[in-house]
Amino acid sequence: MTEGSRGEGSQKEEIMAFEHISVLLYETVDGLNVKPDGIYVDATLGGGGHAYEVCKRLGEHGRFIGIDQDAEAIEAAGLRLAEFGDKVTIVRSNYVDIDNILKSLNISKVNGIMLDLGVSSHQLDTVERGFSYKENAPLDMRMDVRNPMTAKDIVNNYSEMELYRVIRDYGEDKFAKNIAKHIVNARKEKEIETTYELNDIIKAAIPMKMRVNGGHPAKKTFQAIRIELNKELEVLNNSIDKMIDLLDDGGRLSIITFHSLEDRIVKTRFRNNENPCICPPDFPVCVCGKKSKGKVITRKPIVPSEQEIIENKRAKSSKLRVFERRIL
Repeated sequence: MTEGSRGEGSQKEEIMAFEHISVLLYETVDGLNVKPDGIYVDATLGGGGHAYEVCKRLGEHGRFIGIDQDAEAIEAAGLRLAEFGDKVTIVRSNYVDIDNILKSLNISKVNGIMLDLGVSSHQLDTVERGFSYKENAPLDMRMDVRNPMTAKDIVNNYSEMELYRVIRDYGEDKFAKNIAKHIVNARKEKEIETTYELNDIIKAAIPMKMRVNGGHPAKKTFQAIRIELNKELEVLNNSIDKMIDLLDDGGRLSIITFHSLEDRIVKTRFRNNENPCICPPDFPVCVCGKKSKGKVITRKPIVPSEQEIIENKRAKSSKLRVFERRIL
């Protein structure tokens, strides 16, 4: 094997290692209405699946910016998108900084932005990242390993009331109070260090009959801790309005969500940008001065086909919503 062919092989292995099947791939990219000479941003780049489909549709003067906070995602996407050369710029950051990132690239407006929220298949399947309750690993759950705080810190240092709030609000678990109590009692004996240790504590907090019928008992608590640690809902809520402001006339924002908490934020922010008027309904004319920024393209969210769910079970809960910017 030549040096060059060995390099190509290792590149392919690295791309394969970042295994992530893009959810609602064509629906998301079609929703952007890609213009060949447009500028597009994937603010949750991941392994570059959605990005590759956008880049394929770009012409000579098209441009693509990928943003992700996960170093492994950045590396895998860089390899996958290498064939598109200078059209592609990849930045390691959190998408909440999208305005500053684009400003640093001398870009004032873009033609489309997409977000694929939540945790990637690669992150779930990389055991040592500690995202999954199905494998035993250190309690980590950081999407950006530069973050000094881990899930272990939350589990061992948050007060019982803080844990209750997190599990109730972000996990929507009706046993949140009891789970928080069990965590605090368990850590008095020893520090909680692994996913399986936390699993056992959660199981003990949930009645047996509910464990039989309610899916994996730890699922909601793990989701809640991950959301709290990575500030996922806060970042989403603080980003949508600025993303819409960054769109050129006719530009589109496509967002894929995976649970009701995310979807509720997207639905509400899209609706408020379409109709921001706060005047009482009986006023004959608007006097608040708030102007619509565009329209919601998806009155109902787009969901995956039965075939996609069969091929990729993680697509099951996904929903796509699309907003189009209108500059009057």
